[in-house]
Amino acid sequence: MILPIVAYGDPVLRKKGATVTQNDEGLTVLIANMWETMYASRGVGLAAPQVGKPINLFLVDTTSFEDEDYPSLKKVFINAEILEESGDLWEFEEGCLSIPLIRENVKRKSIIKIKYQDEHFNWHEEQYDGIAARVMQHEYDHVKGVLFVDYLSELKKRLLKNKLINVSKGGVQVDYKMRFPAIR
Repeated sequence: MILPIVAYGDPVLRKKGATVTQNDEGLTVLIANMWETMYASRGVGLAAPQVGKPINLFLVDTTSFEDEDYPSLKKVFINAEILEESGDLWEFEEGCLSIPLIRENVKRKSIIKIKYQDEHFNWHEEQYDGIAARVMQHEYDHVKGVLFVDYLSELKKRLLKNKLINVSKGGVQVDYKMRFPAIR
């Protein structure tokens, strides 16, 4: 089932994701729905807070970037923790399904070491670089309540302020389902 993507301004996007346990009811269905939602929205990653669930769960599929420099990666990350970020700072234009129609350059370290559980709750500790590391960092930020726009300069944030307000008020047209914050 395709779930609506939560838009910028919704408080769930700022919550730190809770630990996921094997006893969490409906987890398998949620993961399947998140894959379906991500592909329907043409994303390369999706975090549970983006579908309204404040838990430490995200998906990554970098197949669309695949070439000799960037092998594809398709994984579920549960209870992830980035242990280390290293390498050179790498600037790359990022976007976000929760902040549609806004793309900006963000600098991130090029290599990460991450510890996580897979969908069977087996623990892994692995190192990634390039686009896989970048997508993981972006999605990991979501489960920590951080958005890519938080990395922008104060000047850039001020320049984007009206566009971000427009997103939060539902003033954007996208071809995927979205849920906008209640206007107070």
